[in-house]
Amino acid sequence: MTCDAPLVIGAFVRDLARRHGDRELIVKQAAPGAPVDPQDDRLTYAEAEARSAIMARVLASRGVGKGSRVGVWLPNGPRFVVTWLAAARIGAVVVPINTFYQPRELGWILRHADVDHLVCQGEFLGHDHLARLEAASPGIAQAGAGPLRVTALPRLRSVSVHGDAGGRDWATDGALLEDAREIAPGVDAAFLESLESTVAAADPLTVLYSSGSTADPKGAVHTQGSVLRHAAWLAAQRDIHADDRVWSPMPFFWVGGFVFALVCNLHAGATTLCEDVFEPEATLRFLERERATVAIGWPHFGKALADHPTRKDRDLSALRGGNVPDILPDVPADPALRGTALGMTETCGPHTWGGDGVLPEELRGSFGTAVEGVEHKVVDPETGETLPPGRSGEICVRGRSLMQGLHKVAREDTFDADGYYHTGDGGFFDANGVLYFEARLGDMIKTGGANVTPAEVETVLAGYPEVKAAHVVGLPDADRGQVVAAAVVLEQGVEAEPDALRARIKGDLSAYKVPRHLWVLGDADLPFTDSGKIDKQRLAADLAARLG
Repeated sequence: MTCDAPLVIGAFVRDLARRHGDRELIVKQAAPGAPVDPQDDRLTYAEAEARSAIMARVLASRGVGKGSRVGVWLPNGPRFVVTWLAAARIGAVVVPINTFYQPRELGWILRHADVDHLVCQGEFLGHDHLARLEAASPGIAQAGAGPLRVTALPRLRSVSVHGDAGGRDWATDGALLEDAREIAPGVDAAFLESLESTVAAADPLTVLYSSGSTADPKGAVHTQGSVLRHAAWLAAQRDIHADDRVWSPMPFFWVGGFVFALVCNLHAGATTLCEDVFEPEATLRFLERERATVAIGWPHFGKALADHPTRKDRDLSALRGGNVPDILPDVPADPALRGTALGMTETCGPHTWGGDGVLPEELRGSFGTAVEGVEHKVVDPETGETLPPGRSGEICVRGRSLMQGLHKVAREDTFDADGYYHTGDGGFFDANGVLYFEARLGDMIKTGGANVTPAEVETVLAGYPEVKAAHVVGLPDADRGQVVAAAVVLEQGVEAEPDALRARIKGDLSAYKVPRHLWVLGDADLPFTDSGKIDKQRLAADLAARLG
């Protein structure tokens, strides 16, 4: 498939405004009880082009240009969209920043990403972001007006704040980023067009950071062309149209929210529906009011919506598709028969694609085939030998959606001699090129000489009606190397004994796959990453501690 859309952001956003003008690009629901901000509520495609053009000219007036690093520390919504479009139009590199970061994480990311201009919100969900920034950067609180010079963040030159800056001299009112009076003489529309003409599809667009649950996050560098081309292909596969209204709770500071949701929707001229916070009752009202047609995100969000007592009172009949099964029509009850994909930050989202529909029985548990422009190989993780179809090993990927590299990591330490990136994921491709993902290589349990895939045990446990979720890890064992252990969360109001669950699973799995230890826990007892995923490393440590 060829991408007919422009492959640089400036031409892309102008083309969107021409084709979709008055259509809503994004609609945001504020947190329950919070006032509606008219500048961060609804945004049309025409408004996105006009507002980002003004901001781009203001940024250029302040010395931001090609190669500048602009940190966007904003929640999902119109301001995020306008800010990243503005920075990207003039060739700056956009660094989306996790809105939940605490001071240590924030300081690390700002320094590692070499952010020189930060755009943020003064407060979000009751948290003082400027206080966090002061804690992350000793000395900034004493800085005066003008370009910043702070030892802790030596590259940072300015901070623009949407909301109250609390009288801080070192921060600039973020509203001025969209004030034409802030534009220097000569930085007119013609000058902006000239600036945009210097930006190429091969230029870096963004540094996207992973969630970093087991180590410091990694920054994947993606170009303007690769993001736009890959998102266009994904939009076509998802069958998104201009009249779609796509709800997604995935934050824009991660690849799923940024590429798979936002940029894909832009290609179609669709409307993105987002919220400051997921709260099932308020979200159900939002989906009904906005007539959401597609829902994409994490399955447990769909389950929370489906289980909420007010679900029966809400009309969600407009929903036609997506990947949040519990609130969608015509979705197989068996998760192994639902189309899915495998992806990561480094590959700009999915690198295989199995669709959102129903899988035939012969493809049960599969993860699709390679996306257009991507190649794979599977290697023995110990020897590096390339393995034939049907043999399990480490999945490696190369191609046009693959990152240009990891920020501050040498290319030879990132890719092998043939340009492949070794993903750390384990699985195999069959003779027809269909992927079967098994586990992260570090998650694979080796017990008594046998390999156990945690996902297989989790799927069996989660298939029992009394089980809401199951999480399986390996624990150290002096005799067997590792033993299988499970933490199970039960459905509300249901009781089940660990020994009864273990006895039941013995009839469904080989003996070496049956959890030697099984605990029934509540959601609050489990460690999650800030992206909502179970933190397997911490879970293993917590369960090992229970053994004494």
